[in-house]
Amino acid sequence: MLVVDASVVVAALIDDGPTGRWADQQLALDDLAAPHLMPVEVTNVLRRAELSHDISDDVAALAHADLCDLPVDLFEYELLSDRVWELRANLTSYDACYVALAEILDAPLLTLDLRVARAPGVDCGVLLPPAREPR
Repeated sequence: MLVVDASVVVAALIDDGPTGRWADQQLALDDLAAPHLMPVEVTNVLRRAELSHDISDDVAALAHADLCDLPVDLFEYELLSDRVWELRANLTSYDACYVALAEILDAPLLTLDLRVARAPGVDCGVLLPPAREPR
């Protein structure tokens, strides 16, 4: 089981570079889990990218369809709420949802966010693309 955050899903869906290829490979390795907010966050990024003309309408629509087909188990906030609250000094509530889920499932967290990987109090493994691994 891998917990996947929105940044990795977005990269897998619309980034044709090395980070997108890494993300795509990671999503195929294992069963996926995410907080219930992940598809909403990804959809919002796709919306912004489309409106700013970073991606075409067709690419956005295809990425959204792929998101809806992504085989991921989504977990409700109630399961995560206590740990999210405990992490409030070091992480946004959004980021804390991913960390809390990874901790509860005893699974690594896939992210592109080095800030999450370095945050104090994070008690789960964090997998970053090779170019973003902390030195």
